[in-house]
Amino acid sequence: MPVAKHQGGCHCGAVRYTVEIDPAAESIACNCSICGKSGSYLQFVTPDKFSLDQGEDQLTDYQFNKNVIHHLFCRTCGIRSFARGAGPHGPMVAINVRCLDDVNTFDLPTKQFDGRSR
Repeated sequence: MPVAKHQGGCHCGAVRYTVEIDPAAESIACNCSICGKSGSYLQFVTPDKFSLDQGEDQLTDYQFNKNVIHHLFCRTCGIRSFARGAGPHGPMVAINVRCLDDVNTFDLPTKQFDGRSR
């Protein structure tokens, strides 16, 4: 799939977003303390490629360690469909590609990232 607009969100549907992304591009499977436990597959986009369509009031923010990433999750179903933060090149949105509506998770190419050791 080339870069195109895709919809995604949480399990219960309270949080919905649109993102310009290529879900078939390589995603990161990180083993840090939060990603390892939640099973997220992540791709990163600049904020101009992301639009939160509904549910800002349904998000709960969790921060830890250096407090540079806002790990957002739906307060109803608990799903972490995206995060906001600062990356090495400026502001970013981390998309959990498992939460995109039109993605078969078995088809996702992934790259292992050792976040636990950082």
